Amino acid sequence: MNSMIPTWVGGDLVALDKLEAHQRGLLHKAVSVFVICGDDLLIQQRALGKYHTPGLWANTCCTHPNWGEAPEHCAQRRLQEELGISGLMLQHRDQVTYRADVGSGLIEHELVDIFVSRVTRRVTVVPNPDEVMETSWVNIDTLSRQTRETPDLFSPWLTIYLARHKDQIFAQSEDEMVAVPR
Repeated sequence: MNSMIPTWVGGDLVALDKLEAHQRGLLHKAVSVFVICGDDLLIQQRALGKYHTPGLWANTCCTHPNWGEAPEHCAQRRLQEELGISGLMLQHRDQVTYRADVGSGLIEHELVDIFVSRVTRRVTVVPNPDEVMETSWVNIDTLSRQTRETPDLFSPWLTIYLARHKDQIFAQSEDEMVAVPR
């Protein structure tokens, strides 16, 4: 887990160990991906070996870019590493900031680049067992209700995304491209 991520320290963006950024609750860069088919979102249950929020359900994938890594490259890389998904067209939707306690004295304080991929049919998923226990396609409105009713089953960031940023993430524009999975 000794990866260096872009983190703000004293107003400067520096490469800092990921665990240290979380222990200190420092603002750092992140990426979140949402793969959508019709009204359903692909979600994942985090592997039990994850150092925070193990076993909780989260959006399609999320991570921290490596130092110097472009957000879209990071999003594509993590789709492949976590779920075996490649070749999706990703649309940069927005940037959001949140701060959440993720347990064990760790804080996620992130500036997140949000990417969305709308697909015409459900993509084939090959989860990496070190990262993902299970995946599921869930109706977005149903998921939104579930995160309100049983938040302890979901990652804090997914609950925040659905409570505060749902329209930013899921609104579809007339000219939005729809990707066809390979």
